[in-house]
Formats: sequence, C-alpha cells, structure tokens
Amino acid sequence: MDRIADILIKKGLTIAAAESCTGGLLSSRLTDVSGSSAFVHLNFVTYANEAKNKILGVSLETLEKHGAVSEECAREMAEGLHKVTGADICVSTTGIAGPAGGTKEKPVGLMYSGIYFQGKTSVYKILLPSNIERVEMKQKFTKEVLNNIYTTLNFL
Repeated sequence: MDRIADILIKKGLTIAAAESCTGGLLSSRLTDVSGSSAFVHLNFVTYANEAKNKILGVSLETLEKHGAVSEECAREMAEGLHKVTGADICVSTTGIAGPAGGTKEKPVGLMYSGIYFQGKTSVYKILLPSNIERVEMKQKFTKEVLNNIYTTLNFL
C-alpha cells in the first residue's frame, strides 16, 4: 500500500472506492497509510443492488440482465463513482465471498474489479478457490485489487 500512496502523493492524484464484496476492506487498506487524507477522496460500501443503482447509477437493466457480480456491473460502478466523486482513480469491487451465494456460473471466489483512470475503465476478473474462508477471501480480493491499482499507476 505504501507504494500506491507514494505514487498518488507524488502525482497529486485522488482515489475513490465503491465496494461490494470487500465490504470496506479496500477503503481500510487505503487509509492504513498515514497522510492518506491527501489522496483518499470519497468511498462507498454499495453492498445492495439498490445502493449500486441509487448512488453509483448502475442501471437496473445491467443488474437484471448480468447481475451484480459481472464485468458490466463492475464497469458501471467504477464509471458511476467517477461521476459522483470526480476522483482521478475510481475502483469498484463486486463478487461472491461465500461461503454461500455461489452458483455454477458464478461460483464463490469470483470477483470483478473495475478501475477507471484517465477516461478509460479496465475490468479485472479474479477467481479464487471456493474453499477459502470468507474473511480470508475478502483479504485476498483486496490484495488483488491493490495489485491492479499499483499496476495501473505504474504505467504513468
């Protein structure tokens, strides 16, 4: 996290997060760094579909057609977050941390993360083993997202 903080501070960039399956853990990790108020802009835990729709503007059509755990939803979450916050980097997480809730098509351990940066949104699919405990699953999801943020920033 320190590497991400260093880049954000050096470049004068802000970051915002819209979390579902990580339930605020990403926000917690972003604010673990002293001085994080210089770059953490505005974060939301949008766990329910209603929050994704009302706060982030994820379309009801997307939620009905693709579901909350989908590439489309992660993209709309990140882009909607940018519209709401204006942060330079907007990150979304949506997935199934388990142990319940998985299906054959969308198993426990599936997460999509969207990263909006410089007018472009990249969506990452993460699939972890379904036998991981829920708290550890959230930690692993968050670590993957932080790695994706670092990779995105490393191309500056």
